[in-house]
Amino acid sequence: MPRLRIWLRRYMFGLLSLFLLILLLFGCEPDSRENNSLAILSQQNDAGFEQVTPGKPLIFPQDHLSHPGFRTEWWYLTANLMSDSGQWIAVQWTLFRTSARPNQGDVQATGWQSPQRFMAHAVVTTAQKRWQAERFARGGIGQAGVTAEPFTLWLDNWRWQGQEQGKRQAASPFPGTLTFRDHNMDVMLKMRSFGNRVLQGDAGYSQKDPADPRLASYYYSMPFLNIDGEIRLDGELYKVKGEGWFDREWSSQVMSEHQQGWDWFSIHLDDGRALMLYQLRSRKHPPFVFGSLSWPDGRSIRITQGKARMTPIRMATLRSASQGTEIQGAETPGTDNQTEREFPVRWHLVVPEQHIELDVQARRDDQLLPFLFPYWEGPVTVTGSHTGQGFMELTGY
Repeated sequence: MPRLRIWLRRYMFGLLSLFLLILLLFGCEPDSRENNSLAILSQQNDAGFEQVTPGKPLIFPQDHLSHPGFRTEWWYLTANLMSDSGQWIAVQWTLFRTSARPNQGDVQATGWQSPQRFMAHAVVTTAQKRWQAERFARGGIGQAGVTAEPFTLWLDNWRWQGQEQGKRQAASPFPGTLTFRDHNMDVMLKMRSFGNRVLQGDAGYSQKDPADPRLASYYYSMPFLNIDGEIRLDGELYKVKGEGWFDREWSSQVMSEHQQGWDWFSIHLDDGRALMLYQLRSRKHPPFVFGSLSWPDGRSIRITQGKARMTPIRMATLRSASQGTEIQGAETPGTDNQTEREFPVRWHLVVPEQHIELDVQARRDDQLLPFLFPYWEGPVTVTGSHTGQGFMELTGY
């Protein structure tokens, strides 16, 4: 009995600590959650966390795994799929890790002493409906984590696992299988990479503020993925296949204090190339725009500030609701209040030197995800000088 009481006290203390951490990181009022979250992302670095520095080479397969000395990181998959009956289905799955304290000596601590915290998002979108789920976990107690050989990400029963390659256990994400189940969505996807990694920025060093080289992340993508599998939604089974995009990023500070949020696009052009464009908006300076254009054979062109333009051309007003978000639609910007936000759901993207001029349109306007850290995320279609499809992420609106 004494041991049981000790365990219960530790369990309740852990739950209380996690709850307090959530309040500290994200605030209490629903309408201020995103602003509070962005404020956390822009807070000053603590000297105890590891720092991103230029010139440090990324090493694989080690850098597929966790970097617990940094404040935060994520593993992020998006996929545009087609069912065997011709219906499009989009999938997003992300695992986030954050460290509750910067002490270098105990970042590998186990049990309830571990400072590592995990959050995962799963979203499935069709033309008719969106399904989403969010989960949280402590590190160190087996509820969530990242391991090698085989490569595994997990939180509860949500799992990404590398497949065996010959007689060797897979130490990398691909080939791999992603499975997650929550309420009325049940997903199993098999994923294979048919192209090389893309080291974003300067060989993986991705600067986020042109005036401050310390504000950066380590960032790479694997944008050339073949995906097939099965998805069950509200009891109906779909066999699916299509293309996916994998992003990895880790750092100890994501934004400057003057930056308001970001707009991010991952686009598969129908000519086989992959385009990434990223814009950080600021209260003081013009947006900082950068990205890359890549080919499956390993060629990649870095897109730097001034080499691309990103212009919103249609806004949609999303009203927060207890069971998700409601779309009202708006052609011109307005003012935000406690119940409504406006998001740019159609864009004009131009990369003049590559003769790329795209009209990017959200497949569904109402993709404001009602998570603890709310943000807009969803599939897009592409027309213009090239056609294609992809994903868009919008924060800070």
